[in-house]
Amino acid sequence: MFDYEDMKDALDTQLMEKIVAAQKHLEFDVQILHKLVPSNIDANERGRLLRNISKCYNRAVSMTDRDTYQAMEALVANLNTMHSRCGAQVPFSSINYGTDTSPEGRMVIKNLLLAEEAGLGDVETPIFPIAIFKVKEGVNYNETDPNYDLLQLACRVTSLRLFPNFAFLDSPFNKAFYKPGIPESEVGYMGCRTRVMTNIYSKKKEVIAGRGNLSFTTVNLPRLGIKHGIALGAEHADMDGFFKELEMMCDMVKDQLLERFKLQAKKKVKNFPFLMGSGVWQDSEKLNPEDTLEKVLKHGTLTIGFIGLSECLIALTGKHHAESKESQELGLKIIGFMREKCDSYCEKYKMNFSLIATPAEGLSGRFIKLDKERYGVIPRITDKEYYTNSNHVDVGYQISVKNKLAIEAPYHELTNGGHIAYVELDGLTAANPEAIMQVVRMMHDAGIGYGAINHPVDRDPVCGYTGIIGDVCPRCGRKDGEAVPLDIVKKYKGSMYHHYKIADKPNIFNPVQPNSFDVTDTENQK
Repeated sequence: MFDYEDMKDALDTQLMEKIVAAQKHLEFDVQILHKLVPSNIDANERGRLLRNISKCYNRAVSMTDRDTYQAMEALVANLNTMHSRCGAQVPFSSINYGTDTSPEGRMVIKNLLLAEEAGLGDVETPIFPIAIFKVKEGVNYNETDPNYDLLQLACRVTSLRLFPNFAFLDSPFNKAFYKPGIPESEVGYMGCRTRVMTNIYSKKKEVIAGRGNLSFTTVNLPRLGIKHGIALGAEHADMDGFFKELEMMCDMVKDQLLERFKLQAKKKVKNFPFLMGSGVWQDSEKLNPEDTLEKVLKHGTLTIGFIGLSECLIALTGKHHAESKESQELGLKIIGFMREKCDSYCEKYKMNFSLIATPAEGLSGRFIKLDKERYGVIPRITDKEYYTNSNHVDVGYQISVKNKLAIEAPYHELTNGGHIAYVELDGLTAANPEAIMQVVRMMHDAGIGYGAINHPVDRDPVCGYTGIIGDVCPRCGRKDGEAVPLDIVKKYKGSMYHHYKIADKPNIFNPVQPNSFDVTDTENQK
């Protein structure tokens, strides 16, 4: 967009449109338009026209930036309010971004982050999309990288909104697929951890676009540990018996996944008018409405998961992987064994079997309840409400961030179907985005594939304050359950609207300093 209404009577606007349309990016040298200004006119008039050309260019970029912010604001709002999943839920959506260095890409990334920072309605933290910022050396990790300012902004937004999470493209198992200039080669993650990349079915199509996880089933590691370990009074763990039953469980899950795949493959293109009928899924554009899906679904993944490695190790050895070097070695041996089984299934069936560190939001409670009914209350194993998520260090164990990441990182290389490392921070991180950046760098250096940073984010539903709330809201002085006078509510909500919605954000696409927006400024544009 190029606004030249103030000059159209004095210049050849048709030629101006052709010159602007020929530019590859919205950032270009405005001086190429100076030749449109006649040289034989009054010097003052010529100077005025030259200045107006620059003003019009800056105005056009500013308006484009503003429209982009509003589009990102609408995207975030729609993904949190459109109950189109199963007729009653909003879609579980994720967006990976951060590596596009073009002016247009940077503008979209910046404004998506600002829209997430602004929040929904009365500054409420949006749940969707799960925002994932891709970190890459040479792109945004170093201070001299073109998108370093966007990484800084991402850390600032995370300090307030918990998102974005961070995907690390320099981790060896992610870097192996990376090809500069080919976005499809950049490993992406789904929400809480799912990763799809390797494609044994079609090596030429080892990309993230047009693929997904078809299904996964989780193995209850604590139960195997209890049965074959020392938790029930045995003097020594029966490791041969443990691995024999683990192999049997993996084979059983494999058979179950193949059986489910057969059912999925019998479906027809017409059953999935968007995913298949619109050509979203890889190679689906080659199919007719009555065709079945077996050939195209083979681009997806069948995944085996696991839960409760920490409790499993306690049952086998008496200590989990953060308490003992030997337990850590055994943990890697167990998960490495499961990965080897998945790889063998890939070779045998020429299908994409993978291993995932299961999220298990509900399963962590269900499995421990079943095991408690079967084996009773076992200290440090079933004497709680939930099993520890996948290969994570027990949440109650006191450990430094650096050590926690060092212990969990090796499992990311083994879990090619997905993984995540969580870091829990105390205190009000909204005032300290540098702390977020420090954790991001720790994750990068440890070899983490995908990480998230959690911290307290309380919200007063009356005045809208977001931060840490004890017994009394720091903004309006309200205690839980108390009412607040309407004039006080209007006062605070009015100030919030101005703070997050009205004030302008400096334009990062200035022709002179294209990367010059202030990451310490907490105001937003609209």
